[in-house]
This record gives sequence, structure tokens and C-alpha cells, in this order.
Amino acid sequence: MNNIPRFAVTPGEPAGIGPDLLIQLAQEDSRFNAELVIVADPEMMMQRAETLGLPLKLIKYNQEDKPAINKQGELKIIAITCTEKVTAGKLNKANSAYVLETLTRAIQGCIDKEFDAIVTAPLHKGIINDAGIAFTGHTEFLAELTKAPLPVMMLAANSSNSMTLTSDLRVSLATTHLPLKDVSNAITKASLKQVIKVLHHDLRKKFGIDQPHILVCGLNPHAGEDGHMGMEEIETITPVINEFKKAGMNLSGPLPADTLFTPKYLNTADAVLAMYHDQGLPVLKHVGFGHGINITLGLPIIRTSVDHGTALDLAGSGKANTGSLIAAINAAITMTNSTQN
Repeated sequence: MNNIPRFAVTPGEPAGIGPDLLIQLAQEDSRFNAELVIVADPEMMMQRAETLGLPLKLIKYNQEDKPAINKQGELKIIAITCTEKVTAGKLNKANSAYVLETLTRAIQGCIDKEFDAIVTAPLHKGIINDAGIAFTGHTEFLAELTKAPLPVMMLAANSSNSMTLTSDLRVSLATTHLPLKDVSNAITKASLKQVIKVLHHDLRKKFGIDQPHILVCGLNPHAGEDGHMGMEEIETITPVINEFKKAGMNLSGPLPADTLFTPKYLNTADAVLAMYHDQGLPVLKHVGFGHGINITLGLPIIRTSVDHGTALDLAGSGKANTGSLIAAINAAITMTNSTQN
């Protein structure tokens, strides 16, 4: 076991703010008890540092070296070359394969126990698809390479914006990027059971919570109001909750989403399971915009990420906010420590 964890960090879309965030973070005295190894194009990183007017020294990564906390102004790097020269703020589909190559290298390093976690900066799904590569997102790509049967999306945020290691609010999703008209049919007893099992398992194993309390949202207004506003709660959600409660899980619900996200409920909860994307995430992002994080559950590895996009308009400007990346790294440290204890 390493004295400190070693993380692979991917900058994501090279024309976006991912490289900026890493370069800006390198300017600070290290606040992390971890070694960060970026997987990126060295020339692109140095050019971006020049654009930002910030000093940067890249150190070639050697797996045989003992993990060490990063020094100010330095980044350890695994070199992977972009296909074409990068211009900050301008997408180029020729570099899409490079983005996936950096991810593949980092993920494989986690699978092989070379790295303790992967932390990802934002990529641009549209430009990857424009390159003729079928790609639906980080989560699905991670699941495919790690052979995970059911990845579960969780977003987390600390309401005090203190960058502490424990998030005040964790929200997972029973369904992810679906049109609203398709959500009801996608929520079955089988799918809901799988999501709850993954959520409960990872809260215990990756967050160190022995008996997690999970609040489960209803799908319909007022959680269906005894069937007057929909039958999904009666036919699907409640039977699954009751089954797990009999098995000893601490679940509450189905609860109306419009009242669940209040201190009365949240102060006793470790996580919320929302039924669809825009049921839970607007509240999360209201609480934690700028320092929220995305965590993929259900993987055999630890993955955390920023909760924002590529922000092409900010790339190369020096105005990118590192708060979400800092929170993602801190969360990876917490999760790594929990799995090693």
C-alpha cells in the first residue's frame, strides 16, 4: 500500500478549460495528500501555460518512483500526443481519439492498481461523435472498459463551499440522460433494485458509512398521492423499498421531491436517490455550483470528476474556477482512504 495515493488525472477536451484547471492548480502550494499524474500532451500543456502566463514544469512520470506530493509549479505527466495542434476555445474533431486515448490509459492504470483513482476534467461528447466515434459519455466509457454491469451517477456538494472532504448532499439517479417521456418505463423493479444495491454498497465501501440512510424520491408529484397522480410509487417503488427494508437497509420513501430536499429530511440522510436527472440535480447544483463533483458508482475503481462542462469561452483566459476540481480530488482521497481501511 502506498503511503499516499497516486491518482491519474485527465484534462479532457484539450481546447476546453481542463488544461487550464490543472495548470492553475499547479501554481498553488499542494493542498493534497496525494500524487497527481496527468495524462496529456506535453506540448499542448506548455502552450496553454504560456497563453495563461503561468510557469509550468512537466516531470516525466516513472511508475517505479515512490508516490510523492506534487511540488508547486510542477506536474507529473504521462505523455500522449494530440493529432493536431490545439487552439484554446476551438474544437477540433481530429483530436477526439487523443481524448479517449488519455482516458483509456488512465482507466487501465486504475484497473492494474498502478493508480488509486482517476479524476477527470470535462470532455465534449459532441465533437467526439462528430469524429465518427460512437460515444455517450465518461460514465458509459468507464463501465465498458472496467466491465461494470451498472454504473450509477452520483453528484455531491458541500453546502458551505469549504472544500472539505465530506459532502453535505449526495444525489444519485435511478435514470440518467433520458427524455422525460421515457423515464417511467425505464424504472422497473429490477432496475431500481440494481441501482439501490450499488448505491448502498458504495456508500459503505467507498465512503465508509456503515449504515447509510438513503432517501428515495417518488416519481410523481406528491409521490403519487395514493395513486391519484400515478401508480409507479404503488406498483414499483414502494415494493422495492419494503423489500430492502426487510433485509435491513435504512431507506425512507417514496418521498415527494418538493419536500424531501429540506433540512427536516436531509439532516438525517447520507444520500438521496432521485428518479430522473432534473428531479435531483437542480437542487444539488443550487447548493454546490462551482464546487460540486460527479462520482461514478458501481465501478471496480474510484472515479471522480468536475460537475461542469468544457467552458470553451473561458479556455486560455485564466478565469476558470478550480473549485470543482479541488473538490473532486479531495473526494478521491476520502474514498481511497475508506477503501484501504
